[in-house]
Amino acid sequence: MKEQFTLWLDRLLVADVFMVLFAFFWFAIALVGRSSGVNLGWDLWYSLWEPVFTPAIGILMLGAILSWVVKKLGLWFGDKSDELS
Repeated sequence: MKEQFTLWLDRLLVADVFMVLFAFFWFAIALVGRSSGVNLGWDLWYSLWEPVFTPAIGILMLGAILSWVVKKLGLWFGDKSDELS
């Protein structure tokens, strides 16, 4: 059960990392475009900042902490699957 949970948590975190990286690169490109007077999606990015990108960053941080806690608890209580094999 713990292995399945950590597997899906890790998959979610990997997908979230790519979404946050995409948002960062979009931000950088749109900022350069805005400063040079070319519309490269700054207004759309800014409108998505609060409802999409901020929670994605929060989920990434919470997921990393939760993954660390689950792995430490597994070490602390002893992993029973290692004893069976």
